[in-house]
Amino acid sequence: MTPADIRLDGLCALVTGGANGIGKGIALGMAGFGADIVIVDIDAEAGARLAGDIAAAGGRSLFVHADVMDRGALRAAIDSAAGQFGRLDVLVNNAGGGRPVKFMTQSERSRDRHVEFNLGSLMTATHHAAQHMIAFGNGGAIINVSSIEGLRAAPGYAVYAACKAGMLNFTRTAAVELAEFGIRVNAIAPDIIVTEGFVNQAPGAMEPRQVAARGRYIPMQRDGVPDDCAGPAIFLASGMATYVTGTTISIDGGTWASSGWVRTPENDWRLFPDFPSSCLDPKEPQP
Repeated sequence: MTPADIRLDGLCALVTGGANGIGKGIALGMAGFGADIVIVDIDAEAGARLAGDIAAAGGRSLFVHADVMDRGALRAAIDSAAGQFGRLDVLVNNAGGGRPVKFMTQSERSRDRHVEFNLGSLMTATHHAAQHMIAFGNGGAIINVSSIEGLRAAPGYAVYAACKAGMLNFTRTAAVELAEFGIRVNAIAPDIIVTEGFVNQAPGAMEPRQVAARGRYIPMQRDGVPDDCAGPAIFLASGMATYVTGTTISIDGGTWASSGWVRTPENDWRLFPDFPSSCLDPKEPQP
């Protein structure tokens, strides 16, 4: 093994939802490590701008304007990638998202759209991209961008979280079924990653008081940024991970590990810190 094994030179990577946020970070990161990048996104302006930025930096990139919920358009985008670069090595299923709504007030149409956006499009892209990978005969890597909400309860995001949990099980099963073709399937599960979408959906989230409050719950004491997702994705796509498949990497600064433990002002850790310690700490047995 050498440092060259982390490089992605000569590989073609397609990123759905790649024009902004986490997808943009992954696309830029993979381009920096030598991959040819195909960006599939509904945001035409941002997608074209990103493709131009990659080209200006000396990389090769293609932007395909498509809505991932349009299955025909999604398949056509994957065909364009394979046709443009003569191969398809990496698929990053990043497109997805949701807005907070209580399950009992969520409409059937909203539920269906959540499922199609977050899970249906992933299955369509995986199936069609894997067909190309099998035909090219070079193996491949599929990376699913799930969420910590696929691992824990998520009040207000019931359908979204169910899709993300389903994505993780699909990752494991697809890894087993596609292993015979040399195709590896893995997932990353981010928690808070500061993107334009995060800031727009949570006004005031970047105020110092809010940032400091989140730092109490995040063991690494900071929010994540898109590059925090790009690094593990590059690893999973590279020759450094040729024996890694069916796994999920949490990208959360330790929040899944801490699972409710909160840092106190004294820099200690306590579960349910607003409760009196006498309610939580077991007493020493009396002699």
